[in-house]
Amino acid sequence: MTTHTSMNSTHVAAARLDFGKSAPKAFRALIAFDAAAREGIDPALVELIQIRSSHLNHCAYCLHMHTSDARKAGESEDRLHMVAVWREARHFFTEREQAALALTDAMTLVADAGVPDDVYAQAAARFDERELAQILALICTINTWNRVALSTAKAAGTDER
Repeated sequence: MTTHTSMNSTHVAAARLDFGKSAPKAFRALIAFDAAAREGIDPALVELIQIRSSHLNHCAYCLHMHTSDARKAGESEDRLHMVAVWREARHFFTEREQAALALTDAMTLVADAGVPDDVYAQAAARFDERELAQILALICTINTWNRVALSTAKAAGTDER
């Protein structure tokens, strides 16, 4: 068991269910949705989106997985370190990547301010309709994966793919 301390409360994380084993049909559907969302999108952009959403959702499991995948695909350490502060380090990212990261921020934090028209317009100006739809789907899938990993207490570094 792992002890977690946050602010003024300490709790011991109890064993949680294995989502893939407990809901195999839903798990396979999510894998299929994820695969469909990635189709035709630059793999480097896929990882940047997944890393950014995982930062915002505080999902260490997914953050570790996607930074590892990005490194294996040749992504630079500089860019990986700058994803968390991409707005202050725009010169590390192309205009398309910046538009996708802004859309990722808005969709991941949708309860804060929705998806502002200017953010959507910036993405729509840099991606064709098919690409934009794929990116929207990808942002939805990583947010779902983050929520599954967080609610089932997946530990960073234990990816079994």
